[in-house]
Amino acid sequence: QVQLVESGGGLVQAGGSLRLSCAASDRTFSSYAMGWFRQAPGKGREFVATIILSGGSTVYADSVKGRFTISRDNAKNTVYLQMNNLKPEDTAVYYCAVKRYSGSYSRSGSYDYWGQGTQVTVSS
Repeated sequence: QVQLVESGGGLVQAGGSLRLSCAASDRTFSSYAMGWFRQAPGKGREFVATIILSGGSTVYADSVKGRFTISRDNAKNTVYLQMNNLKPEDTAVYYCAVKRYSGSYSRSGSYDYWGQGTQVTVSS
């Protein structure tokens, strides 16, 4: 069983930055991709970004493109989400997830393992 632990969430003012980390318990990097999703109160889980572990290609939701950057450190089994120019609408619980096989990047059901989430709150 793969375990994922997110960290780095917190409270920040609009326009500020945060960096989220997702540490994997073992060699998830034999998997296909790792991604970030978020869920705001009363809303469904929303795709944010994903990174293909072999090669490093990335995919972003339109709502975060140009503001967020996903990256990986294979030696540390860790994926990061650098979030800049944060907006109040970015407020949500952020989850990282592992996708073992190719397929839809933006559908949460195509990811196999999930972390517990970390809260990000952006004040106006």
